[in-house]
Amino acid sequence: MTSTREPTRLSRSFTAFSLACLLVLLVMLVQARPAAAVDIREVRSPGGISAWLVEDYSAPVITVAVAFQGGSSQDPKGREGMAELISALFDEGAGPYDSKMFQARIAKLGIELGYRDSRDQITGVLRTLKEDSADAFEMMRLTLTELHFEESAVERMKNAIVAGIERKRNNPSARAGEALRETLYGNHPYGRPGDGTVESISAITREELVAHFSRLFARDNLSIGIVGAMTGEEAGLMLDRVFGNLPQKAQLEPVPEAEIRFGNTLAIEEDIPQSQIVFAYPGVKRDSPEFFAAYIANHILGGGTFSSRLYDEVREKRGLAYSVNSSLSTYDHAAFVSVSSATRSDRASETVELMRSEIDRFAKDGPTQAELDAARKYIIGSYAINNLDTSAKIASTLLAMQTEKLGIDYIEKREALIGAVSLDEVRAIAKKLFSATPTLIVVGPKSS
Repeated sequence: MTSTREPTRLSRSFTAFSLACLLVLLVMLVQARPAAAVDIREVRSPGGISAWLVEDYSAPVITVAVAFQGGSSQDPKGREGMAELISALFDEGAGPYDSKMFQARIAKLGIELGYRDSRDQITGVLRTLKEDSADAFEMMRLTLTELHFEESAVERMKNAIVAGIERKRNNPSARAGEALRETLYGNHPYGRPGDGTVESISAITREELVAHFSRLFARDNLSIGIVGAMTGEEAGLMLDRVFGNLPQKAQLEPVPEAEIRFGNTLAIEEDIPQSQIVFAYPGVKRDSPEFFAAYIANHILGGGTFSSRLYDEVREKRGLAYSVNSSLSTYDHAAFVSVSSATRSDRASETVELMRSEIDRFAKDGPTQAELDAARKYIIGSYAINNLDTSAKIASTLLAMQTEKLGIDYIEKREALIGAVSLDEVRAIAKKLFSATPTLIVVGPKSS
């Protein structure tokens, strides 16, 4: 049972103190720990399907991660949410199994199998014991080649997605995110709601789902990462068995580069005690030579640790917000930096002004050498913990390395790439990105 009792001031303080201590220990650990060695090799099946494989026999477990390019950005206009709906239907009946039988079979085998969509991809993960792998691979094959799209399941999942959309209307953070997306991207496919609207979800038919599925899921559109107790020969046989019957070529609509519009201010009036604040500045894409300089600059400004500039100024010194952070968001056709916080509505204006002044100061002066050194040490040291300490994380990393075209030796090169970034380069990118007039979204009462 979940307790609804409000925590006491002492328990809240103790929890915050404990979390702070844990984070300090984590920082010390990751700064001292080198990136883990991961032996990645490319395997190719007899049928010509390639994957990246990391053999690991420390446990009798196999993880297979897949990515198909073309997520919600491929949703037809007026049918937004189609990728979301397809992702929700993967365990709702395939091959000889109806919805209940399929889910019962998954449970009996004790495997994990799920899919999710994003702007640019639909990804899936299978995790199974070695002894059950033949049956598990068959279940994955069925989801990709013999999905039912049962009418009853389609309607059930449509209702679930619509319920989620309606819940978001009462979520200030979600409303701020939706407003930011619409303001930045306009009529670009990224500007459409990834989970659709009540109207677009209701309009999608089974026939449209089947046709859209056949356009997205193909061999030339596929990246695969495999981690676990599997040899290269075994992996090759699995690849042909699971993916060999997919069409050779996907039929994707071209997605143009997004022309992001900055400099707008939007206030969404809502009578709530805590206002949501989001700034958006230009970013750099993953393939840019300036990426690592921008990544380091973002980390120093507000990228997720208790040592960031914004955390220190907004929370520690003034107590205006419990959290404040910045994030460099990169997509296939766009990039931007978001800076967000939530604060008491009666102090929202003060918080906005402080955040803006700190960002302006960072754009003007950039980081210090000490900040750069600390950021590099943390970013290098934390990589293994965040990306390589479980087979699932390694499989996900293998996918990202492929879809972002980083090269199979990226993990070996990464530390040197980060170490090569100079203070002048970080200062230059900070000035370039954060001197721009940002977009600002505030959700809160009129007075804020």
